[in-house]
Amino acid sequence: MSSNDLQKQLEYILNCSVITSNRSLEDMYKFMGPSFENATIEKGQYIEGDQDIWLIKELHADYCEVLEFIQRKLSSTEMQLIAMLIFNRPNLNIEHQYAGMSKQEKQATKLGEWLQSQIAQGTKTGYIPDHLVLANTLYNEMLPILLVADGSSQYKGSYAELDKLLRSFLSEDALLIPLGHDEWLIWGPVTLLKDEEGSELEHEEDETLEDILTNIVHALHDMLASEWLGESQLAITYPAAPAKLMIETVTTLRDSIHIGRKFHPSSNIHLPWNLRLESLLYAIPEPQRQKYLEQSLKRAELFVEPEMLATLDTFFSLDCNVSETAKKLYIHRNTLLYRLDKLKQETGLDVRLFRDAVLVKIILLLYKVTKTH
Repeated sequence: MSSNDLQKQLEYILNCSVITSNRSLEDMYKFMGPSFENATIEKGQYIEGDQDIWLIKELHADYCEVLEFIQRKLSSTEMQLIAMLIFNRPNLNIEHQYAGMSKQEKQATKLGEWLQSQIAQGTKTGYIPDHLVLANTLYNEMLPILLVADGSSQYKGSYAELDKLLRSFLSEDALLIPLGHDEWLIWGPVTLLKDEEGSELEHEEDETLEDILTNIVHALHDMLASEWLGESQLAITYPAAPAKLMIETVTTLRDSIHIGRKFHPSSNIHLPWNLRLESLLYAIPEPQRQKYLEQSLKRAELFVEPEMLATLDTFFSLDCNVSETAKKLYIHRNTLLYRLDKLKQETGLDVRLFRDAVLVKIILLLYKVTKTH
């Protein structure tokens, strides 16, 4: 029975409209209400609103596939029966979904399905089962990268196409694991961190590990933008052994993309070591963030003026260097000093002082994340 047929039968039996939709995690929390802000959303979960009920069919990086029962309350028995029909009914074509896949893609898909199920169940740690380990290299450290296709991307190539590109660009030892229609986990060899003669990724002597990882993910993003699907979101983190730390690593990468998109929506690259303050602020309950922001913005609407926002963003990105900020903004140094003095005059905060710079940075981050809600 197809999903459409099942949906029609549910409408007939329950005498209500049943629709399938994609909902952002933000929409889900709004539907659940403020008391559920820190709750965990899982596949198979029912969420009840004032009139409707939603069933989570699939859980992706930034959204859920939802079955919506419009203006209909369900009894606990009905909920159990519907869940059994959707998630536990025998699949007579269990291998049909792998038809046409290469052995590598089939194994990677099964590993991705296991990984998704573990995360959906709230599992925090755990080794990969032996029958899902694709190669002995998974017991050694590798470079983890999470790729999420933007919703606006119309073209999404096949696993084989992406796998070929990654092996050509990164290494023949690169491993691709699909996590959904728009999300892929990439493992590259740690040899990418080493400066090899003739390598396209040349490293300076004073570069840190974070600098090298940043260069790798930026180069990968540029390649994918031109060779594959257009715009995408990427996150990278420190080397890890996939067989032991895959669940924790995917959680870290997903959190980086989620928080990065909240605070820095114009960015496509999300680096966990650059999001520590953002992660701390995001952990604060929304009502408290909103209250602090409202109190701060009452002191000066200057904070939310586009020119001042752009000035402060650039100023902070260049480590509060006045000369470099003026160059980057293509303005005279005195013009920049005038803007900073104007901010000090109207708010009492001088971003050239460390204490005040921290406060202004926090206000800007809270404004950005609140504005997206």
